[in-house]
Amino acid sequence: MTSASDRLPLSGLLALAAAGFVTILTEALPAGLLPQIGGSFGVSEALAGQWVSVFALGSLLAAIPLTAATRQWRRRPLLIAAIAGFAVANLLTAMTDSFVVSLVARFVGGVSAGLLWALLAGYAVRMVPDRMAGRAMAVAMAGTPLALSIGIPGGTMLGNLAGWRTTFALLSAIAVMLAGWIALRLPDFAGEDASGRPSLGRVFVLPGVRSVLLLTLAFVLAHNILYTYIAPLLARAGMPAQIDRVLLAFGVGGLVSIVLTGILVDRHLRLLTGIGIVLFVSAATLLAAPVEPIGVYAAAAAWGLGFGGAATVLQTASARAAGASADIAQAMIVTAWNLAIAGGAVVGGSLLDGFGAGALPWAALLLLVVAGITAVKPVQRRDHNNVGDAIPAALKFLD
Repeated sequence: MTSASDRLPLSGLLALAAAGFVTILTEALPAGLLPQIGGSFGVSEALAGQWVSVFALGSLLAAIPLTAATRQWRRRPLLIAAIAGFAVANLLTAMTDSFVVSLVARFVGGVSAGLLWALLAGYAVRMVPDRMAGRAMAVAMAGTPLALSIGIPGGTMLGNLAGWRTTFALLSAIAVMLAGWIALRLPDFAGEDASGRPSLGRVFVLPGVRSVLLLTLAFVLAHNILYTYIAPLLARAGMPAQIDRVLLAFGVGGLVSIVLTGILVDRHLRLLTGIGIVLFVSAATLLAAPVEPIGVYAAAAAWGLGFGGAATVLQTASARAAGASADIAQAMIVTAWNLAIAGGAVVGGSLLDGFGAGALPWAALLLLVVAGITAVKPVQRRDHNNVGDAIPAALKFLD
């Protein structure tokens, strides 16, 4: 029989998951609608893809300074403010006829995302005992695979049927309703005490933190080079009309991944990280080869399995490495993550224009090699409370 102390506060954690769902949908939905968006504004698909990079730029510029500036603020009003930013940004995106104004709206949405992602993991952890932190974070991060498996394919289909503007107007309405849910159902927490807070520099040099950041940058950059330009990548494979179905295969794999991650993350973080890299490498290898459509679907499913639990794995790793300084470490993860998103749009767009879609999987494979090396490279521990010196850098916090 499960005791009350062993039950997760699902109502609040699901509100956090819904916030992640809206964030990912706002961020990544353009990937499935690049031809329509570009056509509406009279720009190329590569230029339309900069919607993703501008959003990510807002996140990476805002995450650390906003998190640092608001460390003493109460958490729930701050989270509601971030959600309100999505409502404004998506409504403006849906209404404007100016590509420049749309970029400004996307930047505002990115700023909101930077703040929200820095809050999300720490919020989930504070709602449960330490022994349940991984499971709580997995539930709070479930919005990511749900957005990828249901939201983005559904939004892509809705955009094809009713226009991309309708999807962004709907996202704005969802954000308004979510703000009300958070106000009613999520517990509030005080901000940090101003005294004794470590500086950004001290958190950055904690053992393991930099390795997790490098792993995040390489892994997520590989993902976004492929995901942002999935439309031209599938056109190269002779599957231009199957974007929504391929994204669905990716998302279903991601959903399975997040379920398994929730079960295993508290005990097998190292195993999950290694499996994720191997699965993603196999997917990128398939996409680099001239395969039949069934091979593309297999690659998408393996890619989703490898990437779906990444947010939970990497943020759990960051929190364990940073300890009491988890909020600042999470903001650094958000910055690295969004630098990778922006880089994926820029690097992928350059490769697409210069070499064609066939170059994208090879670039992803090169980055995954960097991620793999980072995950196994030994690190010297700086504390004297643990005997082990040679522990995989990105994963040393398990021991």
